[in-house]
Amino acid sequence: MISGTNAIGSKSSKKGNKTFKTFDPKQNIDTEWTFYEASANEIDEAIDLATTAFKVYKDFSGAKKAGFLEAIADEIEAIGDDLIDTYCMESGLPDGRARGERGRTMGQLRAFANLLKEGSWVEAVIEKAQPNREPMPKSDIRKMLFPLGPVVVFGASNFPLAFSTAGGDTASALAAGCPVIVKSHPMHAGTGELVSSAIVKAAEKTGMPNGVFSNLNSSGIEVGQQLVKHPKVKAVGFTGSINGGTALYKLANERDEPIPVFAEMGSINPVVVLPSALINDSDAWATKYASSITLGAGQFCTNPGLVLAVKGEKLDGFIKTLSEEIVKLEPTCMLHPNIYAKYNEGKNELSAQSGVTITADYKKDTNANTAKPSILKVSGADFLANTKLHREVFGPFSVVVECENTSELEAILNHLEGQLTGTILGSEEDLENNSGVVDALQSRVGRILFNGVPTGVEVNSSMIHGGPFPATTDPRFTSVGTSAIKRWVRPVSFQDWPNKLLPLALQNENPLKITRLVEGEYTKN
Repeated sequence: MISGTNAIGSKSSKKGNKTFKTFDPKQNIDTEWTFYEASANEIDEAIDLATTAFKVYKDFSGAKKAGFLEAIADEIEAIGDDLIDTYCMESGLPDGRARGERGRTMGQLRAFANLLKEGSWVEAVIEKAQPNREPMPKSDIRKMLFPLGPVVVFGASNFPLAFSTAGGDTASALAAGCPVIVKSHPMHAGTGELVSSAIVKAAEKTGMPNGVFSNLNSSGIEVGQQLVKHPKVKAVGFTGSINGGTALYKLANERDEPIPVFAEMGSINPVVVLPSALINDSDAWATKYASSITLGAGQFCTNPGLVLAVKGEKLDGFIKTLSEEIVKLEPTCMLHPNIYAKYNEGKNELSAQSGVTITADYKKDTNANTAKPSILKVSGADFLANTKLHREVFGPFSVVVECENTSELEAILNHLEGQLTGTILGSEEDLENNSGVVDALQSRVGRILFNGVPTGVEVNSSMIHGGPFPATTDPRFTSVGTSAIKRWVRPVSFQDWPNKLLPLALQNENPLKITRLVEGEYTKN
């Protein structure tokens, strides 16, 4: 049962005076639940609890933290269809998407648990002393990664499970040894409460310190601002808009003690179609991209919002098929009326730009908050001259750019802002003959694909879900996959420290039996 309260550690709390409701975009009505926005006192209480919990939690063994993460996954699964029903009601997304995202969320938690059990992620490095070295003795110096402290995680609008309360940011921060305070997304606060109850139960069952996790409700920006500015918060995870992410980033850097903000923000995910793809597989690729552009009502951060190719008859055929196929697909409901309105605003603004031709625009009547897909066409010169056309339109929308030649295509790639993904369609020979295009695209993205679609992000140790600004605030890190743990840690060196007082990962005997870099060689000895 959803109470609408905040979870301050293991305690339910509703001290705030401000309330709000979530919304069912398919029915176009408010849900039945009332949620209490966290008060300033509740924010302080959650952060104080997290600070106290950190003193204990940071020293827990990998196995103990792994047990906690596995228990969270088990408790989420145990909620059953109540979670699925609430998710669908608050998001307008279908049952299959909800179950798939729940599976991904549990899979992420278990992947980090396995990482902790193995243990080598701490990157232990040992350089042994050489007291007789000439002309100066060499000290014994050992290094490993340590957690930063309490982390604030902002829930994402478009992934109520996998990027929210128990999503990748929370899972990776807890794995690193950092307590987490979630600022629940107001569009799916009920889903967030159900998941937070699972985390609290798992914490109690596995003996975690009270305050290792809290969940705070908020309908506006005030709670988030207070959390980021709080001096005891040590890092922030965010998935959302460029405006929201950059605002938090600036706020964090204006503190007396600046802290890192790992924000995943906007991306139009350029797709480069090279000659052989247009000659040999044009219709097949156009059909596949019609589905990718409209997947989940286009509400994926990896939605292919830009297609680039050299103009000609083959490109004309690709655009014709893409435009015909995309309007054959049944439009779907967006997450919220505000997102639906923003989509139409962005689509209309770009459609009205000079030199733009609308090649596909769904004309049939639709239900409330249902996004009508659209494809635009523009010349390479007009695209280069008008940066408004470079903006992300969050929804089932894409712009096809007709380039004069490969040089213009490469110039456009070099002028794009940072992106999460970039895709090349073609042959191996195309890649060899267009190395400048490949290099230009690679320099702008975190993940470069060959002959695929960018929608769908595999969760594993090789995945980079990040990229140059404004795709993220720090292109060195990923928010998906086990490498995401590195956002919440910092390296510490121990010089000439007594062996028995070193962390276990750095002791001579290697009691954890992890892989370590010892004087330049990886070993478990």
